[in-house]
Amino acid sequence: MSSLGKIGSSLRRTAIQAVPTVIGIVILNFFLLQMAPGDAADVIAGEAGSATEETMHALRVQFGLNHPVLVQLYNYLNELAHFSLGFSPRYGMPVAELIGQRLPGTLLLMSLALGIALFIGLVLGSVMAIFAGRLPDRVLSVLALVFYSVPGFWIGLMLIILFSVTLGWLPSGGAGTIGADLSGWAGLWDKARYMILPATSLALFYVAIYARLTRASMLEVKSQDFVRTARAKGLSPFSVTVHHVLRNALIPITTLAGMHIGSMLGGAVVVETVYSWPGLGRLAYEAVMGRDFTVLLGILLLSSLLVIAVNAAVDLLQTFLDPRIGVR
Repeated sequence: MSSLGKIGSSLRRTAIQAVPTVIGIVILNFFLLQMAPGDAADVIAGEAGSATEETMHALRVQFGLNHPVLVQLYNYLNELAHFSLGFSPRYGMPVAELIGQRLPGTLLLMSLALGIALFIGLVLGSVMAIFAGRLPDRVLSVLALVFYSVPGFWIGLMLIILFSVTLGWLPSGGAGTIGADLSGWAGLWDKARYMILPATSLALFYVAIYARLTRASMLEVKSQDFVRTARAKGLSPFSVTVHHVLRNALIPITTLAGMHIGSMLGGAVVVETVYSWPGLGRLAYEAVMGRDFTVLLGILLLSSLLVIAVNAAVDLLQTFLDPRIGVR
């Protein structure tokens, strides 16, 4: 079978396996959210200041919350079967439209954070592996341990104090200058200024993980026979490190990066709340506070599909990095 045929077969198998997985995730999340106290009608009535029993009943009937749990689950699965994520009681609009407005911001933030984490982690890990056991390795190991240990929200607040309050270099929150009609490079730079701090806050935790993993993987690969053969052929130390050691060390790193997509979505809840970034993480937080479980179910479903898609892409990337793995 050709490489393209193997890739197509692997993608079909992944898609088939994803269907029962996603259904199971939806059902589990639905019952877990049903165990939470209150519903959207309670929150809406609380924000209004008062409500009669008749008003509460009318709200629950309007949002379909008056049905038994199993009936609500059937109705929700029926909507999913018709490619609908339902209707948000709190925002008064379809969930798919609401998520579509917030999704680009989160994907952009996560992509930038993952890129920063991988780049800095690979550089630091390579330096640590080259100087293993010496002063640079020890200093960078302590720095990585600090990034790994410190909570993300604390790092976010400290970055705001340093770069926004003290130095005044970067904005403390938001997604763009309010009222500014910028385009071209000016608009791109304005957007980038608002992304630097949240992306860095989200990335620093993963920098520590990738740096330590890169160090361990490179030290393991350096002891392999093919690396000694490359050195014996007279290749330069730089060529051996980049084309032989680092390339093979990337395999466990790409696997871990794919697994971190889900945890990055969880970390985005904290980071987007701290920096008032309009993304899915902040929307999930608002949905929890507003008991808007339809929105939260939609976000969880989308997150599951995103993780499955990224893991499939990682499998293909690993095949490119090391053809010996193959697409099984």
